[in-house]
Amino acid sequence: MALAALSVLFVLWHPLRWGLVVTLPMLLLAAWDFVQNKHTLRRNYPLLARVRWLMEDLRPYARAYVVEGDLEGRPFNHDERALVYARAKGELDSHPFGTELDVYSSEYEWLAHSIVPNEAAPTEWRVDVGSSQCARPYSAALLNISAMSFGSLSANAIRALNKGAAAGNFYHDTGEGGLSRYHREHGGDLVWELGSGYFGCRTDDGRFDPARFADTAQIDQVKMVEIKLSQGAKPGHGGMLPGAKVSEEIAETRGVPVGKDCISPAAHSAFSTPIELLEWAAQLRDLSGGKPVGAKLCVGKPHEVFALMKAMRETGIRLDYIVVDGAEGGTGAAPVELSNRVGMPLREGLILVRNALVGCDLKGEVRLAAAGKVHSGAGMAMNFGLGADWCNAARAFMFALGCVQSMRCHEDTCPTGIATQDATRQRGLVVMDKAERVTRFQRHTLHALREMVVAMGLENPWQIDPCNISERWNNARSDSMDTIYNFVETGQLLSDPESTQYTRAWKQARAESFAQA
Repeated sequence: MALAALSVLFVLWHPLRWGLVVTLPMLLLAAWDFVQNKHTLRRNYPLLARVRWLMEDLRPYARAYVVEGDLEGRPFNHDERALVYARAKGELDSHPFGTELDVYSSEYEWLAHSIVPNEAAPTEWRVDVGSSQCARPYSAALLNISAMSFGSLSANAIRALNKGAAAGNFYHDTGEGGLSRYHREHGGDLVWELGSGYFGCRTDDGRFDPARFADTAQIDQVKMVEIKLSQGAKPGHGGMLPGAKVSEEIAETRGVPVGKDCISPAAHSAFSTPIELLEWAAQLRDLSGGKPVGAKLCVGKPHEVFALMKAMRETGIRLDYIVVDGAEGGTGAAPVELSNRVGMPLREGLILVRNALVGCDLKGEVRLAAAGKVHSGAGMAMNFGLGADWCNAARAFMFALGCVQSMRCHEDTCPTGIATQDATRQRGLVVMDKAERVTRFQRHTLHALREMVVAMGLENPWQIDPCNISERWNNARSDSMDTIYNFVETGQLLSDPESTQYTRAWKQARAESFAQA
């Protein structure tokens, strides 16, 4: 303290005091680095070692804006983000001088065009979702907002997404965090997702509450119900929101006490077998007034998918739809090992579930949706060619809101006010402006999908076949998807499972249990 006081007096008296105003604090900081005992580098290299932490903080931005090329950067590269930004803003989204992709490398995949494009193709398509057991089927757009919860996203982000969905006549999935007041402000169609925490319809001990579910599910704005079995970014993983983050708004939305830890178990308590899952889905359909009820999953063990198919065949109970979420899907926060090493990518997962439905002669009633890094018309066209009836996107709509991929979702420091509960950061997200961008992005992306269908000479995207999509084995050989992957015929798993690549998984599957037979 005496040294500090003498230093201040020296600064005030010495004629070079203004230079010392800068250097003296740095000297004091270096002295502190020298004596502290938490960081070795700071003890050995006082002050200079702090440059390392500064560079680490700046590294994501320097890499994104200075170092990376247009086709580099992950999860989304610069060109992918720029495409979404341009369509959301209504700006020019064309590209000059030809493709920058290496067409003789594995990064190039292509759709087969026709000598006779079909310019008379319809300007819009929708898909009816609802089995024969569904009293109130829903007509869904072909591109919708995938599951993102309030709590992970800010109130203003939820408002903008829902207002954009309302203006564009497409749906907005609530995510497992519950149906908040912000989801309801602008009247956009909602798909209410139920995770293992049963937020918004739970008892005090965290179990499913049928009465509370019925009260919300029968709201006219809720068009469908989605049972979350797993998600691509962290399949098989529960979670806990610390009590310090459970604000009054989040507590109200989720139906949990303010300030208490909010737990999402890894597994559901409402069911434990395929048959119990279907019986619960049927109960949800009845309680909702006959609205479509489906399930979302990232494919893990193939036999579990076939167990669900066998349960539908044996009980006669149908899910109205299944959403396949790829391992490349996003999340606000997840353990690195789960994000990087658990779960089946969208392409393989979509093909497997398509084959399971078709092979069990269920595809006519059970619709199939694809989610996982969807952001362009070409990507959607390929998903349709592999069996999807529609697509959902999450991060692409975040880009439409203004996300800059700063990778700060888990720190509550999102600079664009999207993935944060900080009111000062949320202020920068103007709901009216961003809602228009959400609507424009969805509309222009569907226009791009139609251009693909027209170029292929087809009437609709459901006519795209695996044989219309090609990819490379290497720089000297390419094949169509139906050559690279096996696609089963209608009813083939029921009549001759031994002739398919799923013989082992089919034998392991049973309707009474998710465990291997």
